[in-house]
Amino acid sequence: MNKDIQELSELHWQQDLLGSIEVGIVVLEKDFSVAVWNQFMENHSSVRPSQIIGKNLFSLFPEIDETWFKRKCDPVFNMGSPAFIIWEQRPYVFKFGTSRPITSASDYMYQNVTIFPLASITGETQRICVLVYDVTDQAMAKQSIEGLNARLQEVSRIDGLTGLYNRRYWQERFEREYKMAMRNDPDVCAIMLDIDHFKKVNDTHGHHAGDLVIKRLAKLITLATRETDICGRYGGEEFAIILPDTTEKTAKIMAERLRKLVSLDAVPYEDIKIKYTISIGIAQFTSDYREAVLWLEDADKALYEAKEGGRNRVVLAHEGSLE
Repeated sequence: MNKDIQELSELHWQQDLLGSIEVGIVVLEKDFSVAVWNQFMENHSSVRPSQIIGKNLFSLFPEIDETWFKRKCDPVFNMGSPAFIIWEQRPYVFKFGTSRPITSASDYMYQNVTIFPLASITGETQRICVLVYDVTDQAMAKQSIEGLNARLQEVSRIDGLTGLYNRRYWQERFEREYKMAMRNDPDVCAIMLDIDHFKKVNDTHGHHAGDLVIKRLAKLITLATRETDICGRYGGEEFAIILPDTTEKTAKIMAERLRKLVSLDAVPYEDIKIKYTISIGIAQFTSDYREAVLWLEDADKALYEAKEGGRNRVVLAHEGSLE
């Protein structure tokens, strides 16, 4: 009699433990029928133990990838090796809603899952235990930090006035494009351009007016280029552009389009409109450039030739000015 009472007492505290622990506990037979389904699993699935015990897991949870899950469980059954599934690999095994639907930014519960063998007296694994941990808070916190870091990194690449890449990051991209070009020898062009007589704009109308002109030019550069082009403010009133997959001929067409667009533009400032023009230098990549800086220097020399040749024009490296 005392033994029966003791066994009932042990069963009671075991059931109490299964019911109160904030971890999902599922015990599966070799045929993936459910032997244990604790309170955590019931609370988050709305499936009672009486509805699932003895039933095949996949029949009640068809959203679980059966082939994948069985592959994860195979070494647990056959070799007694535990298996682990972390949310970074797969956000969840059981698609449960979040336990904090109002305060959480997630629509579902992120889960870490541990699967370990339950050996019989003979040492044979007939069942496995699946532990489901709610790691939604940790996952959301990590994603929030990663998102913030990504935004900070993006901000560190951007010129505050124009919204284009700053010089440091543009040069990083230029070096990267140069290395790729040395390996693949593609058609790619570098452009250097700046605003003609910009000092006169600042001296006549003030630095605020000069900033407005720089910002307007940045917008026109964005309009005249493709999403794949790499545009940056190189310093002051000078800008730099990388045109991937672009021949010298196509680069010249794009540059002329931008030059004409700018020559027709006027920046409103107080009660006047400020007219301005740009000069542009272009250098197409060639494997003769043994260093990236030599390529950029040729684009800069072409820009200088455009300035010396009367401004408001496009010059191709080594070919003189083009009206």
